[in-house]
Amino acid sequence: MLGKLFLLCGLLAVASASVKLQEVYSWNILDWNYPDQYMKQQALQTGALIRQNALPVGIERWKDKLFVSVPRWQSGIPATLNYIPLDAPYEPSPKLTPYPSFRGNELGDCENGLTTVYRIKADKCDRLWVLDVGTYGYDPNVTNVCPYSINVYDLNTDQRIRRYVFRPEDIVSTTFIANIALDEGISCDDTFAYFSDELGYGLIAYSWEQNKSWRFSHSYFMPDPLVGDFNIAGLNFQWGAEGIFGISASPMGADGYRTLYFSPLSSNTEFAVSTRILRDESKVTGSYRDFKVVGSRGRDTHTTAKVMDITGVQLFSLIDQNAIGCWSSRLPLKPQNIAIADKDDVGLIFPSDVKIDAGRNVWVISDRMPVFLESELNYGDVNFRIFVAPMEKLIQGTVCEVESPIITSPRSLSVHSPRLETISQIPSKIFLPGTSPSPLTSSYNPFISQNVIPNIPSQPMYTRGPSRSYFFPPSQNNNRQWWLNNN
Repeated sequence: MLGKLFLLCGLLAVASASVKLQEVYSWNILDWNYPDQYMKQQALQTGALIRQNALPVGIERWKDKLFVSVPRWQSGIPATLNYIPLDAPYEPSPKLTPYPSFRGNELGDCENGLTTVYRIKADKCDRLWVLDVGTYGYDPNVTNVCPYSINVYDLNTDQRIRRYVFRPEDIVSTTFIANIALDEGISCDDTFAYFSDELGYGLIAYSWEQNKSWRFSHSYFMPDPLVGDFNIAGLNFQWGAEGIFGISASPMGADGYRTLYFSPLSSNTEFAVSTRILRDESKVTGSYRDFKVVGSRGRDTHTTAKVMDITGVQLFSLIDQNAIGCWSSRLPLKPQNIAIADKDDVGLIFPSDVKIDAGRNVWVISDRMPVFLESELNYGDVNFRIFVAPMEKLIQGTVCEVESPIITSPRSLSVHSPRLETISQIPSKIFLPGTSPSPLTSSYNPFISQNVIPNIPSQPMYTRGPSRSYFFPPSQNNNRQWWLNNN
């Protein structure tokens, strides 16, 4: 039987030669691991578990754990932060395990539990950064059960090591924060986190060392009123109020800072600011011109999630196109320099989150969110999928493809920066054979314009991929899957 399964997978792989993202998990409906069957039956009988109310929205990979977040938009969600053990025997539709525990996900236990989590991020210091938005329900029936709080866990001990509640001045009446980006410096203490306030139109910076946060406001955080119409999965709806959403940090530049790229959900335009500005609380005022226009991705390029690789290639979800897009920051951001890395009109309906792990594997989760929110999911069909692919394979053959970089330390640069005096052995300058120095040699991309809205061509030029079929990798008992071998 196992031999037949290997043969079947081989035939499917040949039939789907254009496959880049490999589907590794899928679910018609989510389920959870309980300590025993009695506790699960109790949860089902009391309404503590209502499986059809669960929608996965965020992922993050750390070593042998793949984290999955499930917001409490409705009742019956036993845990908002969960994981899948990647080193366990393979299952195509695994049950979720609460992280760090069921008790650590108790609804309304503001001091010890998590109420609702969207995006999560692991850092190089083996810490998991989790933002608990503290809400229960979905607009317009939302209850603020707990305050917005940053929860940081030591992944080696599974213990929470810090909880920080945002200051009242960081939050406005319409605040809705769903995304997080990390800015890791020269030490574990030298770490900043940035949070996008989608409906309050703000950007919140948090310093680990200072244990303090501050809020930036800017007109670039607001939605574009001309592109608030969405067409996804056969549904037409308007999300015209959706402001700053997707955010991603570049590799460190020669000056010791990164560039934070961001875009409103209801927008096709990309913006950026140096973390030199965001790290400085005094820049909350007087920094308007430090925020830059990068360019336009072109029409139908709404995005919910983005991440940038060490080579300066950004990946982002293209929710209008059931696709993952890419852009190399070595090139001006315009439609001709945007590519479709992978596309599927069934499996990638609403790619909600995209991440790159330490082994440069790309992870994508799709969840048909608009159907869940605006209509009703068919639980006889596959609704949720998780994919993985090596970064190089995903962008191969596109305008985003780059040669393997030669990375040097900032100490070898002849660039004067006070911050560089404290930096050693940090990859920052990237030279590609046969090219000029990369834009990543400073915290600013030279193609970023000076507060000028770009002209948008009427027909964006994309490299589109075909729809495709799927296959599951066969069970290999306790053998490690390929994506575990390079992380």
